[in-house]
Amino acid sequence: MTKLLEQAFAAARRLPAESQDEIARAVLHLASHDGEPEPIHPADLAAVLEGLGQARRREFATDTEIEAAFRRFDP
Repeated sequence: MTKLLEQAFAAARRLPAESQDEIARAVLHLASHDGEPEPIHPADLAAVLEGLGQARRREFATDTEIEAAFRRFDP
């Protein structure tokens, strides 16, 4: 096990049980797919392709746009 993974698990141990289970499910999911990409639902394909195009064109959100997006989730 790498040191980074050990640090991640140590940090996870300090979280509530529900959060630990969520992390465990994510790790197991990632480890079981052997690097295969997740299938894209046809309804989401256009948005995914647009996002890939934006990344290729290096059209990324500004720091201000990202901060505004995160503020929408603050209680």
